[in-house]
Amino acid sequence: MLIDIVSVFPEYFSVLDLSLLGKAQSKGLVEVRAHNLRDWTHDVHHSVDDTPVGGGAGMVMKPAVWAECLDELLGLEPVDMPQVDPTAELWDEPVVGGDTTGGDTIDEGTAKGADGAAKPDDAVVSESVSEPVPLAEASESADSDTVLIFPNPSAPLFTQRDATQLSHAGHLVFGCGRYEGYDARVPRYYKARGVDVREYSIGDYVLNGGEVAVSVMLEAITRLLPGFMGNPDSIVEESYTGSNALLEHLQYTRPTTWRGISVPEVLTSGDHGKVDRYRRDQALARTADIRPDLIEKLDCTALSKADRKTLIALGWEVSGRNPRRL
Repeated sequence: MLIDIVSVFPEYFSVLDLSLLGKAQSKGLVEVRAHNLRDWTHDVHHSVDDTPVGGGAGMVMKPAVWAECLDELLGLEPVDMPQVDPTAELWDEPVVGGDTTGGDTIDEGTAKGADGAAKPDDAVVSESVSEPVPLAEASESADSDTVLIFPNPSAPLFTQRDATQLSHAGHLVFGCGRYEGYDARVPRYYKARGVDVREYSIGDYVLNGGEVAVSVMLEAITRLLPGFMGNPDSIVEESYTGSNALLEHLQYTRPTTWRGISVPEVLTSGDHGKVDRYRRDQALARTADIRPDLIEKLDCTALSKADRKTLIALGWEVSGRNPRRL
């Protein structure tokens, strides 16, 4: 996998040379290239931003600089696209033209969004926002194995499902916003050019820039690459993993008694069936307590009799398509 990262602070990504991601680069599984956006400027001050159109505080990153950089990284020639709707959400269809309907939207209002475009006031992004375009459906005008990604606090939430999907791409290009964010026309332009473009939020908060968010997404994506993890089984039963995703059960190691606190007795019983059932029940209980929204998304037809019994004991009705809290 080739990973290009564009930032005004490319040195930030030296951290990617550490730990497992550093080893993956040494083994040739991943190639990470961090680029300085200012290298594509032409003025003496290497300016990448300008004042917001319509007024307001802060500065917005200029589309011309981003375009020169991204054209080079994506292998595209500059083309005017006057038919692109500059207000369409990337997860809506289509971007070309004037239709901006469809999909869940974010609360209206504007505020600072330092790691992306302008952020709505107190926006809470729904996880039910329509899914991004699958990798295989990218237009022939761009490399269908390439995905262009911008962190943005106003975008849909980045999930384990997204990380899994993106782990199958051959080329990821990340754009790190700063100040008030990048000009909103940039991602819309490249989507209209046939590039698979995504905007993701990593949580309901705002950062100084997109670098931290890119690091988070990269770690979630690359650890899923074949050969990345020393023990591939370690990622099979993690939180948020699989179609019926749950939070993971608690983990313990030796000594079995530490400072007077013993691990649950069943884990030392040697009965692997009981251990598996205990861990599954704990995962269901923890998820019901901490993230009941994940329980509500479970497919009851895919649950075992023991799973349904546990959920009933936890106060859930499981006779329908999805569990429902009683």
